[in-house]
Amino acid sequence: MNALELRVPPVALSLFFAGTMWLVSVQFPIMSFVIPGRLIISIALCGIGIVFAVAGVIAFRAAKTTVNPTRPGTASTLVSSGIYRFSRNPMYVGFIFALGGWAFFLGHTHGFILLPAFVIYMNRFQISPEERALSLKFGKHFDTYTQSVPRWL
Repeated sequence: MNALELRVPPVALSLFFAGTMWLVSVQFPIMSFVIPGRLIISIALCGIGIVFAVAGVIAFRAAKTTVNPTRPGTASTLVSSGIYRFSRNPMYVGFIFALGGWAFFLGHTHGFILLPAFVIYMNRFQISPEERALSLKFGKHFDTYTQSVPRWL
């Protein structure tokens, strides 16, 4: 286990990336550009993100299992219904949609460059350790689930 694995809550990481995107846009305004309809695109992407994230939380609550992303081993149920039929990580999909909306709103090159960095970090330090823990806990059922449902979308 790496020192960064499961250490930074995904909500905090999302806020960090959003803040970094804003800070870079303020510090380097020359790299900004005009996006026609950026407000509508931003609102739409953020709205989609909220729907995904909330649907994920609702599914976990309905299954009476933990939503704590730093302790996946404490999950009591493997949730594979509802939004989890389309993505193994709908809350994280929601975060990337919201960050994408924020990038459009800012209209700055680095906002878009930071999106893949968020995905790479999440895959390595959050999702992979979660999947290891869930595989240990739920075995064949989790492994079958991962073969039929994509990690993101």
